[in-house]
Amino acid sequence: GKVLDLLRGVQRGSEDRKRSLGRLRLALQNEETQQKFVRLDGSIRTLTGLFTSSLAELQLEAARCLHELSHSSARSVAEACLPVTSYLLTYLSGHSLEFTELCLYTLGNLVVESEAVRKQLVPQGIIPVLASCIQSPHEAVLEGVGYVLSQLLQAKEAPMEIIPLVLDSVLPQHMLRLVCSGLKAGIGAAVEFAWCLHYIICRHKANTTLLALGALPALTSLLLDLASEIPQDAPEGLELLVCPVLRCLSNLLAETGRQGQGRDGRLLIALFLILQCFLEQHPFLVHECLWLLNNLTADDPFLCSALLSLDLLPALLQLLLCSQMASVLVLTVLCNIAEKGPSQCQRLLRQPVLPRLLPLLTLPDTEAVGQCLELLHLLFLHCPEAAADFTRHGGHQALEQHQSTPELQERARALLDMVGQPSGAPGACQATLPAFS
Repeated sequence: GKVLDLLRGVQRGSEDRKRSLGRLRLALQNEETQQKFVRLDGSIRTLTGLFTSSLAELQLEAARCLHELSHSSARSVAEACLPVTSYLLTYLSGHSLEFTELCLYTLGNLVVESEAVRKQLVPQGIIPVLASCIQSPHEAVLEGVGYVLSQLLQAKEAPMEIIPLVLDSVLPQHMLRLVCSGLKAGIGAAVEFAWCLHYIICRHKANTTLLALGALPALTSLLLDLASEIPQDAPEGLELLVCPVLRCLSNLLAETGRQGQGRDGRLLIALFLILQCFLEQHPFLVHECLWLLNNLTADDPFLCSALLSLDLLPALLQLLLCSQMASVLVLTVLCNIAEKGPSQCQRLLRQPVLPRLLPLLTLPDTEAVGQCLELLHLLFLHCPEAAADFTRHGGHQALEQHQSTPELQERARALLDMVGQPSGAPGACQATLPAFS
């Protein structure tokens, strides 16, 4: 039928072969045509022949046809393209920008659809080829490299077969450099490589290579720069870069156990600036910021203290009812602070935290309520007076309703025991507790 005519037009080698390729390219935008085309005998062989021809115009048109084919979500189409992968790699050091870009995106699309393609590309040397392309001065090429790499790093076999090769190459240092120059150079490439770093960090256990390259201080100072840019003239799509950078930092901090890393009060201010800026339009970033805040304060008395000294607590408390996940994360950060002992608990109670907790106990979400009970436990433990104050304002009834919830009953009963004790001697916090308003 029609598809066969298109193939014959391309095979004939007549004068208007370029026009025939153009028609084929338009036809290949249709999923069904793609599948019919690859089933025709000699179809891919013909395209490969034109793709490797010495006529630049034909080569480019054939590359466009292959690119259309690579968009197919049918694995059979991706696997029909297996014979062309080695040429795609060879041409990445191509003669024209558009040609190199087409080859990159074609590879990236094929990688998504087929494990067979990935298994063939790795021994063919895709990692060293990308390591050489990442040193290109062209933003369009860099973005394409980031796209291919991010597809490879998300593959199910990546932790064993791809990430070790990437870490052994020059890719990590260039990725880090490009992510950190995202505000000055192109943000598109920076976004792609930030996600690449995220896939490596969350799928690879010991990130010694990235830590040795200074990923923590570099990403920290990038976040400080991003926060200082935000109020003036934030470039379009800045939130797309902020998100993976926050994740990379969160996961690296969780892994290093901090070791004095990230102990920078400015990072807390940066996080709250980002929170403020993106709260309305991109609420998903609130969770990312709070997650990082949790990892920063988890084992760090210095940062817990800094959060209070910099007067960031009111802004944190405002996020308590932002969403179910935000509630849990804010309460976890408050627990991190309360765990540091009586003086930090006193500072929390001075900010009236208790009145904010009562409404949370009526939420239908057991995870948020559980975290709330955890915080109350720490506050009552370190400041017994707080328990009496809590009871005076109806806290007892709020706790009693959770005695029948299986996941919460044990903690609720333990707290009821704490508030039930007569407060004879004044507790450590009595003098400084604010009136419950």
